[in-house]
Amino acid sequence: MPELMNTREVADYLRIKERKVYDLVKQRCIPCTRVAGKWLFPKALIDAWLLDNAEGPEGAAVARMAPAPPTMAGSNDPLLEWALRESGCHLALMADGSLDGVERLAVGEAMVCGMHVHDAETDDYNVPIARRRLGDRGLVVLEWAWREQGLLLAAGNPLGVGSIADVARLGARLIWRQAEAGSFVLLSQLIARAGLGPEDFTVVPQRARSEMDVALAIREGKADAGLAVAAVARQLGLDFVPLGRERFDLVLWRRNYFEPQVQTLMAFCRSPALTARAHDLGGYDVSGFGRVIYNGP
Repeated sequence: MPELMNTREVADYLRIKERKVYDLVKQRCIPCTRVAGKWLFPKALIDAWLLDNAEGPEGAAVARMAPAPPTMAGSNDPLLEWALRESGCHLALMADGSLDGVERLAVGEAMVCGMHVHDAETDDYNVPIARRRLGDRGLVVLEWAWREQGLLLAAGNPLGVGSIADVARLGARLIWRQAEAGSFVLLSQLIARAGLGPEDFTVVPQRARSEMDVALAIREGKADAGLAVAAVARQLGLDFVPLGRERFDLVLWRRNYFEPQVQTLMAFCRSPALTARAHDLGGYDVSGFGRVIYNGP
């Protein structure tokens, strides 16, 4: 099965009727995202969902009873990575994509998840996806920052790329992220909005596991374009074509908010140091840091 399945493919995979898939979507019982009016189902999250709902003593409900390890999972944000180091909070970073982070939070393998996943159905970030996978009880979503997302290009933009459509038209080599990354979901949505499909692009065979990997591939001449935040382009001296702003959030269980590692990080980030660093990196708005986006029952 592909990394992102459609309703027919997920129905075949689960051995149920397609109309039952739509019922599960309507009830918000199955991990999914909407792109250009179509429901898509990340296979990694479907597999995890099956395990989480299996009969027996194991599963996320049991895992959550044990203290979560002091780990920040999810997306790798340059400003957040800096704050983890500078704050001395002792949260380890395990960044392998937003959707991977949600899954690790669900099974008790992480204390906090950093994520930036746009939900096309609600035009909201992170909360709809987190609630579908994690439920409502005890779930908290806090704003980290608004970030400028766009196309990374070689210095000087030698191909003259100005849009997603230009990447396809000019045959520029595009590098993708892994399917669990919020940038993968966003790029899929941007391509669909442009009236294009993945088949319209020249795609390099390897996947980038982080935004820095995207930038390095372009800087080393292995790719011509990729999606990342403005701060990464600035760090490596690459050209940047802005495509929009997105909200990056911290997702966690309410009880984990009071853990000393999380409290240390939050206290540090309320200092002027975070604002100064965000300004130096560029492309960030941290004026809403710590705002409670969602607080479940």
